[in-house]
Amino acid sequence: MTTDRRPLVAHVMYRFDTGGLENGIVNLINHMPPERYRHAVIALTEITDFRQRIHRDDVLFIALNKPPGQTLWQFPRLWRLFRRLRPAIVHSRNLAALETQLPAWAAGVPVRIHGEHGRDVGDLDGGNVAYQRIRRFYRPFVTYYLALSRDLAEYLNGIIRVPSEQMLQVYNGVDTDRFHPAANNDQSAPGCPFLRPDHWLIGTVGRMQTVKDQPTLARAFVRALAIAPQLRPRLRLVLVGAGPLQAECAAILSAAGVADLAWLPGERGDVPEVMRGLDCFVLPSLAEGISNTILEAMACGLPVIATAVGGNADLVAAGVTGEIIPAADPEALAQAIVRLASDPEAARVMGAAGRQRVEEKFSLTAMVAAYQDTYDQLLRQSGAALQP
Repeated sequence: MTTDRRPLVAHVMYRFDTGGLENGIVNLINHMPPERYRHAVIALTEITDFRQRIHRDDVLFIALNKPPGQTLWQFPRLWRLFRRLRPAIVHSRNLAALETQLPAWAAGVPVRIHGEHGRDVGDLDGGNVAYQRIRRFYRPFVTYYLALSRDLAEYLNGIIRVPSEQMLQVYNGVDTDRFHPAANNDQSAPGCPFLRPDHWLIGTVGRMQTVKDQPTLARAFVRALAIAPQLRPRLRLVLVGAGPLQAECAAILSAAGVADLAWLPGERGDVPEVMRGLDCFVLPSLAEGISNTILEAMACGLPVIATAVGGNADLVAAGVTGEIIPAADPEALAQAIVRLASDPEAARVMGAAGRQRVEEKFSLTAMVAAYQDTYDQLLRQSGAALQP
């Protein structure tokens, strides 16, 4: 048993890999004062090299290699794990990790927090009755909820019937030192075949999976060039990320004869540099919580075109820092792309306003303080000891 008196926070998620949820955990651990809490990252499936983003050397990483589905036989294993680690707090994220709350309760973990970060592709509007029943079943085992958008907070309160006093809506924060505007508009991402300012680059960064809907962006790019052929010499598309939709996006662009106007480099570890090499960021998702990539793009001084889902409208001030469009609508997205690409100065002003909005409302300092205050308050209420 450790002699370290700092309370242990066990962060539980389905998989620890490149993603907004996971990046939020990285930011939280890296920026929370190390003398206050110890941390363990527990992935129900696997932990990838993404763990290297965490800079502290006192973090415990545990991968359980769990098969898909609700596997009750995992509960004894989780119970034993929590009994061995003795965390003061178990903080699970999203539906896939919610089941860990029951063994945490059985193991006597004093504080059990569950965070809702975004919607699954099988529950884009929160109407999945089976998912609602699962959340209601586990609700008695959860001490407190954190919702990352107003939409998710309203869902928990209205549909899952979580009392308002048992929940906090807290926004993600972004590291404005790491994500900052380019020094000039001549910067392109390393390896990018397109040169600024000769080319005007729109792009997105994220996993190439169904809920992110990058094919709609590929179709919108094709449509934008058809609507405004005068943009063809300048307008270019950047799709950064790996996953099952990468080949589909490439096929859409190739079939339209514009593959040479797009760059699909796969997954990249230099996201800030990639962001600073764009002129406009697009998030075509079918569902979101509070998108880290939107915040990162705004911090880099980019105008943002995002779909009207989840917390996107909480972040993007329509007409001020970017545009909000319907989801799965290539025509609406194409029209938005044409508007901004046809008026680069207006787009630049939007990007500057986005940077200012991030600094005022979505700082990493504010996010870390909100989480730390929540941890401290819940531990005091539970009677557990806090490190002086």
